[in-house]
Amino acid sequence: MTIHLPADRPARLSVGVISAGRVGAVLGAALTLAGHRVVAVAAVSDASRKRAARLLPDAEIRAADQVAAVADLLLVAVPDDALEPFVAGIANAEVVRRGTLVAHTSGAHGTTVLAPLAAQGALPLALHPVMTFTGTDVDLQRLDGAAFGVTSDEVLRPVVEALVIEMGGEPYWVAEELRPLYHAGLAFGANNLVTLVAQAAELLTHAGVDRPERMLGPLLGAAMDNALRFGDQALTGPIARGDAGTVATHLATLSEQAPDVVDAYVALGRLTAVRGLAAGTIDVDQASALLDVLAVRPKQ
Repeated sequence: MTIHLPADRPARLSVGVISAGRVGAVLGAALTLAGHRVVAVAAVSDASRKRAARLLPDAEIRAADQVAAVADLLLVAVPDDALEPFVAGIANAEVVRRGTLVAHTSGAHGTTVLAPLAAQGALPLALHPVMTFTGTDVDLQRLDGAAFGVTSDEVLRPVVEALVIEMGGEPYWVAEELRPLYHAGLAFGANNLVTLVAQAAELLTHAGVDRPERMLGPLLGAAMDNALRFGDQALTGPIARGDAGTVATHLATLSEQAPDVVDAYVALGRLTAVRGLAAGTIDVDQASALLDVLAVRPKQ
């Protein structure tokens, strides 16, 4: 049996990548593995140039407008807030050919942000990988089975879904008007999770625990698994048990020893109490007692 590597097959799309950040370079490499050919990449910083050389060795480093001019598929991986002005600039340059697929990787935006290019005949796609990236080939393994939030016109839906599947991902359709809510949900979970874990480790360190990561790892792993499996029924701890006295002690201790954490503890505690009441893990009286405690900030 003859095994044909992607490089042995005729390239189906000439891909341009803007820019060679962690996301763009990795997705470009994934498209290469799928049999497409990354012909050009925009890379300005030393780090991005090194990343491009490592992950996209056959791509020529060019200015952004030159990358856009040669692509059948233009992959735009710039920060959320930079996407709209970038699109406006490329549209003003009038370099994107009619019929070019233009896919951005922003979770916060749908395809409306690509309207200036669509008006020139480009085919707009929103293709957001639900994954954190290191900008190394390790990410290529993590893309296997990873979710992508995708949005496009209905006629282009098979195209964007096919691109995701080729990269090893699983497409999830997100309506244009719901992209901000979709992105807020992801950020609320992933971004805040890092903050919560780091802050919990810091509190344990101050409590004299030498290796807080070893203590937290099994606990948080089990909590995450239970939360994904059982939702609010996985709630645990003093708030889920209605132990208002314990919560009051927490607040008094944090107010004295870690006052910067109090507001976050209170906000998350209120949210947990409300969700616990709705899920039936605590009753009305328990929820009321908890909310009363959480409404009073201890004196420092």
